[in-house]
Amino acid sequence: MTHHAVPDSHRRNARRMRKALTVAELRFWNAVRAHRLMGLGFRRQVPIAGYIVDFACPEHKLVVEIDGPSHTFDQRIERDQVRDQTLAALGWMVLRFTNEDVLNDLDDVCIHILRVIGVRRFE
Repeated sequence: MTHHAVPDSHRRNARRMRKALTVAELRFWNAVRAHRLMGLGFRRQVPIAGYIVDFACPEHKLVVEIDGPSHTFDQRIERDQVRDQTLAALGWMVLRFTNEDVLNDLDDVCIHILRVIGVRRFE
């Protein structure tokens, strides 16, 4: 992964966010940390391109965002689209799941991630 300069304020904010995961984020993290999901390496609360993404799998340039209810408001949806486009321009694929997806159907979330990575391996 190419590293870019990350402002100290972003690093501090990412560290703070790692200590304050939501219930859904913690559940997802427990499923993928330490290469538990088919050997994939995920990192949490990663600064990329001026944003702090929830989870990143640098090997596959995959970002996983776990969104709460605030992401359903029009203004937030627009900001998320801009963010996703910025990350896509840098080669990252962004997958978004709701808190409910993770809390109620974690297996399907993980299967979807594996399918997406499997598809990207052969592009």
